[in-house]
Amino acid sequence: MATPEQIKLKTKDGIDIAGDYYTGSQDSRTGVLMLHMMPATRKSYVSFARKLQQEGMAGLAIDLRGHGESHGGPNGYQLFSDQDHQKSILDAEAGVEFLKSKGAKKIFIVGASIGANLALQYIVDFLDQDVRAAILLSPGMNYRGIKTDERIKKTHRTKAIYFAAAADDGYSHDTVQTLYDMVPESVKEEVALFDSGGHGTKLFETHPELMEKIIGWMKALL
Repeated sequence: MATPEQIKLKTKDGIDIAGDYYTGSQDSRTGVLMLHMMPATRKSYVSFARKLQQEGMAGLAIDLRGHGESHGGPNGYQLFSDQDHQKSILDAEAGVEFLKSKGAKKIFIVGASIGANLALQYIVDFLDQDVRAAILLSPGMNYRGIKTDERIKKTHRTKAIYFAAAADDGYSHDTVQTLYDMVPESVKEEVALFDSGGHGTKLFETHPELMEKIIGWMKALL
């Protein structure tokens, strides 16, 4: 598999965002944007990104602002206000636009923890027909003012949502059970709940089969 290309993106508010771009197959038009949890970096998605490559899908993992090699990183997020965190949606937007520039026509957003909330925000708030679905690893009702309960009911029928959480991560587990029941009936949804496994991308380490399940679910939507 090809080594990921290190890239730099510029958000609409002028923030430099670092990313790793994993090329897909030559004829693939599928791209996956990966948003990490806090504290973490884009490197938390290496294993998943490699599996995407094996399936021919292109992947882009980014460091959100204040994290890793992006502007204000690696520890700037510790001083962020809620409003600063909420501007991270612009990082996701820049990531989606980059995937489009590489030819992606079907885009999925995978998010962990606060990244999950951002993924849901994107598919609900942005009227982007190229973004098909959000995969939410350990979302919360409200992470730093990025709320899910106020958005989930507005999900458009053309979108889809995959939820995952573990019972030993009580807040996210309860959130997933609540949100799953709030999704409009016209929206395709799937859920994976585990007795244990931890938070966010930790689920990929404790339950590696989850990566295959998510990829299979995404392929079924293409």
